[in-house]
Amino acid sequence: MKNKKIKNVLVSVFNKDGLLSVIKKLDKHGVNIYSTGGTQQYIKNNNIKVTKVEDLTSYPSILGGRVKTLHPKIFGGILARRDVEEDKDQLTKYVIPEFDLVIVDLYPFEKTVQIPNVTENEIIEKIDIGGISLIRAAAKNFKDVLVVSEISQYNQLLDIIKEDCSSSLKDRQKFAINAFKISSNYDTNIFNYFSDNSNDIFVQNINKKYDLRYGENPHQEGIFFGNLEDFLTKLNGKDLSYNNLLDIDAAINLISEFDELTFAILKHNNACGVASRDNLLDAWKSALEADPISAFGGVLITNHEINLETAVEIDKLFYEVLIAPSFAKDALELLTQKKNRVILLQKNVLLPKKQFRTILNGVLQQEKDLKTDSTDDMKTVTKISPTKQEKIDLVFASKICKHTKSNTIVFAKNKQLISSGVGQTSRVDALNQAVKKAISFKFNLNGAVMASDAFFPFPDCVSLANEAGVTSVIQPGGSIKDHLSIEYCDKHKMSMVMTGIRHFKH
Repeated sequence: MKNKKIKNVLVSVFNKDGLLSVIKKLDKHGVNIYSTGGTQQYIKNNNIKVTKVEDLTSYPSILGGRVKTLHPKIFGGILARRDVEEDKDQLTKYVIPEFDLVIVDLYPFEKTVQIPNVTENEIIEKIDIGGISLIRAAAKNFKDVLVVSEISQYNQLLDIIKEDCSSSLKDRQKFAINAFKISSNYDTNIFNYFSDNSNDIFVQNINKKYDLRYGENPHQEGIFFGNLEDFLTKLNGKDLSYNNLLDIDAAINLISEFDELTFAILKHNNACGVASRDNLLDAWKSALEADPISAFGGVLITNHEINLETAVEIDKLFYEVLIAPSFAKDALELLTQKKNRVILLQKNVLLPKKQFRTILNGVLQQEKDLKTDSTDDMKTVTKISPTKQEKIDLVFASKICKHTKSNTIVFAKNKQLISSGVGQTSRVDALNQAVKKAISFKFNLNGAVMASDAFFPFPDCVSLANEAGVTSVIQPGGSIKDHLSIEYCDKHKMSMVMTGIRHFKH
């Protein structure tokens, strides 16, 4: 089929990045450019001839810009079938130009939702009406119209129009498919926002696809679906792997629990080092001290800017990924000298409130564990109450425990992870693993606290913890034999608090 010449284009975009090169090329080919509002002014300011949509429709932009393009002279020019005589006659009768190209993007609804402290009014104003309608109309009529619906397509468009400024049916169909994908994802984002507390419908926005080197193992294919750049900016390093992404997700969720300056090191989704300190270097050294062996090849994360002093120490360790909210210029210059190390800038956006997991031939959906234990949740069940420092450490240990694979036991002291037992089928095994690990790295557990993700059905765990030197325990409680653990603690002058909240992580 013969290519279709582009004679008229409608341009209406929120984001002007990269637009100028496209407009200049279209103008060079003598294309008539129609545009709206800020886009029209942008084109005009660059000394390119442009016709206002208002001059075409003889109707002004109204309702604060909410209604600009919703008019028969616009949609008629997009939807008219070029091979239907009745359509062509009506275009002539009502003086409607045939739009051969539509360049439209959408208000950034999803990004607006993720802005901290954004108001509902601001969110609602970012629900695009005209833009989504233009995209769908142009995509529907792909036999005659080429639709460009996102910035990432500009280079492809430039390739298409570089010679004779025409489009093939294959190109138009390809761009239409992408337009319907964008339209679908956009509606999904809006649905998810308004139904945030509804768990009866599974709708997930899959907007972009990243082909990974492989899955968990080299013989497995791996793909990531999502908008990674909404959360992270890669400053250095090789492409992220499937396993990297799992660890990055675990790291970001863990660090989100801490308001004070904290450094964490993760391996296989579990923390092997965490410390909260008054300065970054101390936090790094204390986190690394917990398990320098497991830290090798791990994922590092902090909620504080990386300075040069700390970067020098970090650079001595082989690691896979380093994540921080910002980097001092000299620190980044040092860290990026090793080209394969992945350096990620974490953006200040809200994390999703729902989780999904594939099983059998379906999907599990749940609300994320959004409960963070605090001193207000602690109910002292022993005769002795925890000291002020023990309460601080109990909260610290509980945060780590929540993000560690079950069954788990976490030991902490002075806001430092001492050791943990992770992913065990028995809580006693988890505890023994944690004790053994603490001893192997020459930690003294005297005065340490212990956190458990679930209750103790027997007093064996508090007994073993007492023998190791632990003086205070935090656990959810709820066993019919809670009294046995409480009685043991009272007899051996240990304090124990219960929160009533279990933190299983399977």
